[in-house]
Amino acid sequence: MQITDVRVRRVAREGKMKAVVSITIDNEFVIHDIKVIDGEKGLFIAMPSRKSTDGEFRDIAHPINSETRQSLQNLILQKYEETEASEETADYQGF
Repeated sequence: MQITDVRVRRVAREGKMKAVVSITIDNEFVIHDIKVIDGEKGLFIAMPSRKSTDGEFRDIAHPINSETRQSLQNLILQKYEETEASEETADYQGF
């Protein structure tokens, strides 16, 4: 499995949710609405979820093992930080 594209859509600077991300796997399958969250221990990702009838949120799509989840999180957070840095540079240059 190769992540062939990561698209970051930043949200407001206030609040815990920092961005919404879409990933493409093997140029064939897309997962939308992965959230970048600023938690107590730093940034992490939250997979797309739906509220069930008992009020709990359940992931719609998610990695099966912790190694894949960590790899996916590292890739998404790296892309998020690159996006943040490029936007700060553009703000600094007056764009």
